Amino acid sequence: MTYHLKSRDIIALGFMTFALFVGAGNIIFPPMVGLQAGEHVWTAALGFLVTAVGLPVLTIVAIARVGGGIDSLSSPIGRRAGILLATVCYLAVGPLFATPRTTTVSFEVGIAPLTGMGDMPLFIYSLVYFALVIGISLYPGKLLDTVGHVLAPVKIIALLILAAGAVLWPAGGLSTATEAYQNAAFSNGFVNGYLTMDTLASLVFGIVIVNAARSRGVTESRLLTRYTIWAGLIAGIGLTVIYLALFHLGSDSANLVDQKANGAAILHAYVAHTFGGAGSFFLAALIFLACLVTAVGLTCACAEFFSQYLPLSYRSLVFILGLFSMVVSNLGLSHLIQISIPVLTAIYPPCIALVVLSFTRPWWNNSTRVIAPAMLISLLFGIIDGIKASAISDMLPGWAAKLPLADQGLAWLLPTVAMVVITAIWDKAAGRQITSAAH
Repeated sequence: MTYHLKSRDIIALGFMTFALFVGAGNIIFPPMVGLQAGEHVWTAALGFLVTAVGLPVLTIVAIARVGGGIDSLSSPIGRRAGILLATVCYLAVGPLFATPRTTTVSFEVGIAPLTGMGDMPLFIYSLVYFALVIGISLYPGKLLDTVGHVLAPVKIIALLILAAGAVLWPAGGLSTATEAYQNAAFSNGFVNGYLTMDTLASLVFGIVIVNAARSRGVTESRLLTRYTIWAGLIAGIGLTVIYLALFHLGSDSANLVDQKANGAAILHAYVAHTFGGAGSFFLAALIFLACLVTAVGLTCACAEFFSQYLPLSYRSLVFILGLFSMVVSNLGLSHLIQISIPVLTAIYPPCIALVVLSFTRPWWNNSTRVIAPAMLISLLFGIIDGIKASAISDMLPGWAAKLPLADQGLAWLLPTVAMVVITAIWDKAAGRQITSAAH
């Protein structure tokens, strides 16, 4: 017997996917880009939407088409390289950056204004926060019920109230664009979209979405693919609406905050200005809920992945990942962002290449010939962009700054396209005589 999802379950799956995505970065980076882009806000927004909405939705579609896992998507680069790529993605969106960031953002926006920014309040908050994350993550089969039907709708209503406020009651005072946004608004928005980590998260969440559909008895791969794509599209529409409102909120906040303010500070200033004291409590609850749901999704996905390769059970890994994330979260938000920017700038290009080229697989005699070299080149040039965005940028030789698009953080783009063209010609000339590395 073939099980189908009811319409309300498809919508719940879409809501769950949206709720998994909208975590810390999704709420703090758009207002920051809006404030710094000023009069160029909509050009920057377009670039941001490409990497923070377009690519994640494309990734979910790509993952769904190959059966729901990053391992299937990365088969053209061979098993070992695929496992290495998956491990880096899971660690980045899990215990090293994204999960701890959900804690620090929700603390800085919601709790710090009441307790101050001390180490002890953050430590106590992170203890309570991760106790909840671990508690919910221990029951992954109930995610569609706990997140899709309960937490996600509450979170969406709260986000819509914030979005409506930003559109109906702007704080006033359009900011002046910083020099970076005056020169290259689109590409700055594009690179800032990396910081949401949503393309990496899509590689990770694909399996969570598929498993949520399976928990309702759906087993047919064609249906699982269709439902996963629907979930991705619903999430993409929701993200676009929220981002546009948050860009508007940021660009209109010049009178409230200094232009160097981080997203948490911009949001707090706007809500206090527009909604008063009650607004601060509302924002604290919203950010807490947004971050908690994302942390649960990431912890479930990471535990699921690492349990395949380590001699540890899913439940043990939930505890280990939760406790490790708690320790990292006590570094504080600014430190976490500083460390994560170079790493994300380096690892995003090969992930983008893998996702985009996965749609071209039927075109080639042997997809390994085209996809593996393109990913290698994008990683090498991505590392140059990453070093440039780090504290050790002085170590780079002079020629690195003269690369095409290097000033826009996109030095990897043209070499990757060139490599695809060269390997495509080689693939057509060589025919089918080489067996794929995937076999």
